[in-house]
Formats: sequence, C-alpha cells, structure tokens
Amino acid sequence: MNSIKVMVNGLPGNMSTKAAEHILQDSSLKLIPYALTGAEIEATETQIGSETVRLIQPAERQQMIESIKKAEGMVICVDYTHPSAVNDNAAFYCENSLPFVMGTTGGDRIRLLETVKKSEIAAVIAPNMGKQIVAFQAMMEYAAETFPDVFKGYTLEIKESHQQGKADTSGTAKAMIGYFSRLGTPFTKDQITMERDPEVQRSKWGIPEAYLKGHGWHTYSLRSEDGTVFFQFTHNVNGRDIYARGTVDAIHYLARKIDQAAKGRVFTMIDVLKGV
Repeated sequence: MNSIKVMVNGLPGNMSTKAAEHILQDSSLKLIPYALTGAEIEATETQIGSETVRLIQPAERQQMIESIKKAEGMVICVDYTHPSAVNDNAAFYCENSLPFVMGTTGGDRIRLLETVKKSEIAAVIAPNMGKQIVAFQAMMEYAAETFPDVFKGYTLEIKESHQQGKADTSGTAKAMIGYFSRLGTPFTKDQITMERDPEVQRSKWGIPEAYLKGHGWHTYSLRSEDGTVFFQFTHNVNGRDIYARGTVDAIHYLARKIDQAAKGRVFTMIDVLKGV
C-alpha cells in the first residue's frame, strides 16, 4: 500500500508542529520535507523528530510546489497557518490541485467554501479538529433542530481562553453561537469573552502552568429570566494532541474521498466522524 503524502504548512508554528509529529508516527502517512511558511519567518528549516523540513517563503512557493508535485505526485496539504492567510492559501491549493485539510480558523469562511466548490479538488474544513468536541457540537446541533427556542428568555454567556499567540476568537465558540441562537438565545461573536492574558488564565481561570502556551477552554452558561435556573456546558482541552489526532483522521478520510474522485467538495469533521 502506498503512503499518503502530506505537506504540513504553517511550520514552525505550535499546532502545525504537533500535527507533523503525529503524521510522522503514522506508518501509512509520509511527511513531505517541505512546508509553506510566512514571510515573517527567518528560519529556513525546522526539525520534526528525525525529519528536517525546509521552510518555503511566499515568493518561492509556486516554483517549489511545482517541483514537489513532480517528484511526489499527489500531495495532501494540512493548513495550520494564520487567519490572515486562510483565503490566499486556499486559492493557492485549488489553483495547484492540492487537496487540503484546513484547521486554521478565521478568514472569510463563505469565500473559503466557495473557492473549493468552484475548484477541481476536495477539502476538509473545520474550525475544530478535536473529534470529541465536534461530537459535542453535533449534539448541540441536534438539540437546536429538534427543540428550537427551548431556552427562549434565557441569557447566554460564552467565555473562551486560548494561548496568548492565538490571533482570533475561537472558531468553536463562534460556531456554537448558531446553535444557541436557534435554541432561543441570540448572541453575536462580539459578545464572546476572549482571554489571552497568561496571568489572568493562571490566577482566575486556574489553567495549569504547563498548558498556558497551548490550551482551549470554553464555557457556555445559560440563566433563566428570574435567575432560578442555571445551565452550564464546559469543555477544557490542555495541549494540542486532540486536534492533531483529529487532523490525522481527516487526512485519511480525505484520501478516501480523493480515491472516489471527489471534486469541488467540502467535507467537515462531522463527515469524518461519520466516515461516509
């Protein structure tokens, strides 16, 4: 059986590094020793386990990707870059027939989906690659569809905390807004309480010191009009392994869809979970 060839873009970032480490541990995957990176990165290479990965600057990416495809054939890209690069990267992947797994949040998500749908490739796009968290979201979607307005009149508070380097509001928290709105509690992304200060995270949130540089804590609180009823949903993740494992599953899923000649298709982590 031939290995699935994978190029992880965004190195030497924390999430892209963790994903690359998990890819190296999967004998059915082959990590391509090249990665697209940002113009602000001065390093020319990074080390992933025993593998040295060359970092490709934006100015040379077209020439290098043509060379990589010629040498490797079909390559799946994994994108853990920066919110500001989402749409440009997606357009690049589509123009160069590179199916991709997009774990980066932010960007114009509607344009992102349209870019893939107008292309000849397929992609897995998800604001959260953690399978268990995605399953929780699926349960919330089921509740929203089955019991609309069940929390009408309740007030909602959404709080999320991530490492200081995360540039945008949690994609998971933003996705949850839609479910809660259909459950009767209208909310906007501007109302989300977003914490990025390590000192506040340590002293007020109780986030362990070891995970201040890599965590995702979310709390959704619902309170009735008269204050007598209170619901709270919480999912706290320390570290990045949960997302890396989900990324590997998304790669395998996308590879199967490519074998089935899927084109212009956008898949989600719900699709990955269902395996259909």
